[in-house]
Amino acid sequence: MEKRWNVRPLWHHDDEPRSHPVVQTYEEPRRVLALAGHAGALLLQSGAEIFRVQETMTHLLCAFGVTSSNVYVISNGIFATVNEGGEEALSLVRHVPLGSVNLSRIDRVNQVSRSVCEGKMGLDEAEAALCAAQSLTPEQPLTHVFACGLGAAGFCCLFGGSLADGAAAFLCGLALQVALFAMQRRSRGFMPFILGSALVTLLSGASAALVPLLDFNRVVIGSIIPLVPGVSFTTSIREFFNGDYLSGVIHMIAAILTAVCIALGVCGGILALRWMGGGFK
Repeated sequence: MEKRWNVRPLWHHDDEPRSHPVVQTYEEPRRVLALAGHAGALLLQSGAEIFRVQETMTHLLCAFGVTSSNVYVISNGIFATVNEGGEEALSLVRHVPLGSVNLSRIDRVNQVSRSVCEGKMGLDEAEAALCAAQSLTPEQPLTHVFACGLGAAGFCCLFGGSLADGAAAFLCGLALQVALFAMQRRSRGFMPFILGSALVTLLSGASAALVPLLDFNRVVIGSIIPLVPGVSFTTSIREFFNGDYLSGVIHMIAAILTAVCIALGVCGGILALRWMGGGFK
């Protein structure tokens, strides 16, 4: 005899025809839980706040009629249960590695969540939309490279550098982002920050050696700003204020370790310049 899952009727927008059955089989809640977990993992890996991930997963579960659920999210993990204590209890545990911010992916997942809650998208359509959202990149590579160079030049001038220093920082920023793209598939963890900061230090030293008017220190400062973990640090502060202390500590540790790796790369680059006879301080 087929098991039945007792759920409340789905709400519908503007009296549109129902796109989901009112009573679902046992397999449907399993798919709904997997869908919510997929959406939460995409948001979490793309840099969304913890409370937003929990709210989105809860909304998706409720939209498909699963009201008896518990969702708990930390910075690198998702835990969810459905019908806890019942005969048809389901659970989901998913490890989510820390990733970079991807606003395009966050926006697409939010669109899917809103469409599901309004009754405009079914389970199959939502699964396909999330799979499509997973392949989204933050922006075009050339745009990312140009933005990194422009940011490096802007911060160099902001910290007192001249236009010539900003131009040198712009070129260093371009080279930095190209190097980061090249290291994405080969280097993991904190190595790109060490190698990237060492690279811009060496390039800044070479620029200052070729053009004596350049200020080596300001060119280096502007060039490493794109590596600074400002988003992680800000996110950790927000998590502390929201009461998610564990997630806040995780983001804070990641930000501190990233800053230490940047410092190590700059120190290594300066030592290499001194060894080559640059005389930089």
